[in-house]
Amino acid sequence: MKNKYRNIFLAFGIVAVLIMMFTFDMDYQELWTNLKRAGIYLPLVLILWLLVYLINAVSWYIIIRSGGKPGFSFARLYKFTVTGFALNYVTPVGLMGGEPYRIMELKPYIGVERATSSVILYVMMHIFSHFCFWLTSVLLYICLYPVGWGMGIILGAITIFCLLIALLFIKGYQHGMAVAFVRLGSRLPFLKKKVIHFAEVHREQLENIDQQIALLHRQKKQTFYAALSLEYMARVVSCLEIWLILNVLTTHVSFADCCLIAAFSSLLANLLFFLPMQLGGREGGFALAVGGLSLSGAYGVYAALITRVREMVWIVIGLALMKVGNKVKE
Repeated sequence: MKNKYRNIFLAFGIVAVLIMMFTFDMDYQELWTNLKRAGIYLPLVLILWLLVYLINAVSWYIIIRSGGKPGFSFARLYKFTVTGFALNYVTPVGLMGGEPYRIMELKPYIGVERATSSVILYVMMHIFSHFCFWLTSVLLYICLYPVGWGMGIILGAITIFCLLIALLFIKGYQHGMAVAFVRLGSRLPFLKKKVIHFAEVHREQLENIDQQIALLHRQKKQTFYAALSLEYMARVVSCLEIWLILNVLTTHVSFADCCLIAAFSSLLANLLFFLPMQLGGREGGFALAVGGLSLSGAYGVYAALITRVREMVWIVIGLALMKVGNKVKE
């Protein structure tokens, strides 16, 4: 049964990659020319994400270890991390692919309740770090650039939005999120009856999951802040990708500018979370972010292209790991 679901995830990922390959906004000759232009920077970008995923995996690992020894190697968890993100890239609504896969893989080692709570906690930490990153990017922009009325309204709206979501997450850490998600699902017209039935059958398990989520924030604050700090660090380290890409074109872009480009492009892309691989959203985000810093729009197009190629390579790696992972011994 487990292999059956894994094959479904794999097939969906392959289809999404094929769709992406046929939706590039340039012909393959131009694409190849731009890839050759990147030179040594493209392999460096790919290697950089080895480090980013490593930080993500460490964050998730310390969350799991807070509930006891996991019973599997860190290398296996690293595989689950890479494959989970690969599935999230290609799945509409993002988290509908990678997170069920991670729970499915962890279940034999630590049980369904602990697997579910650790995945929910990690996802909350991962998303929360994005909002922290966007908030600090607003402050960074104010420190580096003059703010007119128009930009002031935009930055104010971003700040209010991020603070409201941050408060929602803090409440979720204090009381848990599993029951709240089920209640939200019970309000959906086509899923109402199934969700209510699921909640009644699994009420005890859902309450236990919420207790484990709240326990991390209430009694294991060191683990909580360590995981959050690591996720935030991963956001900052990933900004090196923009710096490496833009250094092909210019040496007049600072790392702080790259952080701003990454922050505002990812914000726009995440607002279009319902698109598989955020098709179009990421490219538009790069163009707007680069234009907002008074840089050439061509920089944004080029950065979006190389980033998209990096995503494709790591998606293929993640799907390959899903296929061959069971053949690798602990």
